[in-house]
Amino acid sequence: MENKKEKLIEMIQFQSNSIVSRQIIKKQCGNVTLFAFDKDESLTEHSSPYEALVQIITGKMVVTIGGQPQEVGEGEVILLPPNIPHGLYAKEQTKMILTMIK
Repeated sequence: MENKKEKLIEMIQFQSNSIVSRQIIKKQCGNVTLFAFDKDESLTEHSSPYEALVQIITGKMVVTIGGQPQEVGEGEVILLPPNIPHGLYAKEQTKMILTMIK
């Protein structure tokens, strides 16, 4: 990301039947990654030793944390706690930011 103002929604584009990602910031203390999920795409359940914040820019996802699904939509955020299995499923085309703190 250059040292200029940009619109998040325009920084990444959807691709058919895919998940696209673009790393915005990568630092030793964590990173910020922008994602574009096509409808019905998902990240299978996994866990991370780090806390992460998911921010939905546009669209709607089901975020499952510790076996408990929650619908998260445009303008909403959800915290992914460390060492708890979580997965993400796009109910529609969705753009989101994942901020991971190490």
